[in-house]
Amino acid sequence: MSIRKGLRYEDRARAYLQDRGLYLLQQNFSCRFGEIDLIMRDRDSICFIEVKFRESMAYGGAASAIPISKQRKLVKTALFYIAGHRQLTRLGLRFDAFLIQRQQAGDERIDWIKNAFYAE
Repeated sequence: MSIRKGLRYEDRARAYLQDRGLYLLQQNFSCRFGEIDLIMRDRDSICFIEVKFRESMAYGGAASAIPISKQRKLVKTALFYIAGHRQLTRLGLRFDAFLIQRQQAGDERIDWIKNAFYAE
């Protein structure tokens, strides 16, 4: 997927989540450990959100695109982000997945999975 296409889906995810009351802290945060698509606040939690789009269900679809190795990178990156934003340490951490999946009829299905995985 092209960078431009990826950003378009991240923008759609951001708008969807903002419509549901989340507040954007940062988009496309990157450091030496990795990159996080969206960092948002949902009441008393900081949400680190991985956005995935898939054209088809082949190979497990969008949900299978966040393997354990990617989850570990996201956790390390989130901890690095928190270390640089001490005022956020009093809030809970949450790792969400925002999945956009093209369906057979050409429609797109959106699944927002709160607490998709946890920091170990």
